[in-house]
Amino acid sequence: MRKQVIVAVLGAGALLMAACTPSVTVENSGSPGDGLTHGISVSGVGRVTGTPDTLTMSFGVQVVDDSVSAAVDRAAQRADAVIAALIASGVAEADIQTANYSVYPRYEWRDDQQILTGYEVANTVTAKIREIGTAGETIDAVTTAGGDDVTVSGVSFSIEDNEALLEAAREAAWTDARAKAEQLASLSGVTLGAPSAISESFSSAQPPIWYDERAAADGGSVTPITPGEQEVAVTLQVQFSIDN
Repeated sequence: MRKQVIVAVLGAGALLMAACTPSVTVENSGSPGDGLTHGISVSGVGRVTGTPDTLTMSFGVQVVDDSVSAAVDRAAQRADAVIAALIASGVAEADIQTANYSVYPRYEWRDDQQILTGYEVANTVTAKIREIGTAGETIDAVTTAGGDDVTVSGVSFSIEDNEALLEAAREAAWTDARAKAEQLASLSGVTLGAPSAISESFSSAQPPIWYDERAAADGGSVTPITPGEQEVAVTLQVQFSIDN
């Protein structure tokens, strides 16, 4: 006869975390070789933090002029200046990529009529700044080059060289999973066997971003950029066998 034992482990605050807490299951169904489920399934989570090594931002220009040709020409000059400032600040050309280019007519309503007032051209690139310590100077150089037509947006930090952090998080996740499985085996009166299946997923959480836009306005002070710390989390789903 098939028997199944399910053990659910809920810690403090479980009611608040129930939606994101993975299930923990102990199954002992039938005898070995009968094709039925036989094992303990757990999830382990490992979290470590590190300092971001890359800042990705969007830089661009937005120009309005009376004609398409005039707007396109001015936008091209400003965009060239922005890209040149990025490269002069140490950003590699391979880390600069066009993200948007658009041309739109602009209208406004006058006396219940739609009147064409000019044309708007926008040109935006994304850039990876790998020297976080000089990111403020790079931003200031770009905003100076772009002048009143410059746009800056989309600040995000990342850890591109994250292999060491992933290894540490993976080890912590394994320790967590193994400890859960050993406790469940003890509580259910079975002997824990070797792992028979392991799957992995990982994620990283963005740190707070501080960007003071007053930088160039108070006599040449540098825009402060604070990367903070970023969390790398690894989750392991592990199936352990049960020894008889």
